[in-house]
Amino acid sequence: MKSAIAENVKKIIADKCLKQGAVAAKAGYNYKAFSNMLNGRKVITDIDVANIANALGVEPNDLYAIQKEVN
Repeated sequence: MKSAIAENVKKIIADKCLKQGAVAAKAGYNYKAFSNMLNGRKVITDIDVANIANALGVEPNDLYAIQKEVN
C-alpha cells in the first residue's frame, strides 16, 4: 500500500525536476531502498521523513501534506 508521504515525495521530486536517484543519495539511501519506500515495499519512518525532507529542501510537514495555518 502506498502512503500519502510517498506520493507527496514523488510529486515534489517531479515539481522540482529532480532525479529520484539523486534525492536518494542526498538523503543517504541507495536507489533500491528509496524506491522501496516510494512504492510501499518499505515503511517510511519519522527518521526517513526528516532525511528526505532535508534532501528535497522542504519542511517535513510538506511530506505529510499538512497545511500550515496562516494567522
